[in-house]
Amino acid sequence: MRIAFAAAAAAIAFSTPAMAQDVGTDIVGNDDAVIGTVEQNDGTTVVVNTGTYQVPLGTDAFAETDGVWTLNTTKAELETAYGQIVAEAEAALAAALVPGTAVATADAQTLGVIEEVGEDAVLLADGEERIALPLNLFALDAEGALIVLANHADIMAALEAQAG
Repeated sequence: MRIAFAAAAAAIAFSTPAMAQDVGTDIVGNDDAVIGTVEQNDGTTVVVNTGTYQVPLGTDAFAETDGVWTLNTTKAELETAYGQIVAEAEAALAAALVPGTAVATADAQTLGVIEEVGEDAVLLADGEERIALPLNLFALDAEGALIVLANHADIMAALEAQAG
């Protein structure tokens, strides 16, 4: 989802590509109002904290005008667009979190099948073994498959530590 949004944001950006922005820099919209502040920058993706969202954008979405980093959008437009993406991602995840769905780990190892989904946790079954994991560890991968945002070895180590 982040990649799709970054591409969309790049399409509405000024035509002059910009270099990477420094953390802490204010980003201004086309209405001359501050959209947010650069929270992270890995040289490819800049995360702008709008106060509502941390929006990942490609570095080419920004332009520098008179020493000010800008986006060719407003804060309201950016938050509305990103809010839609977040809502769609949350709906897709909720649709995947159903009993019978297979779950893999972040390192692509089979973890089990969903047996039950609670308010805060998901119960997975792998044969006789049951594993309860926090709901916030689940996500969809790039292909839309349900995964846990941890490696298999890390999950097993945490379970052993918890049991021991």
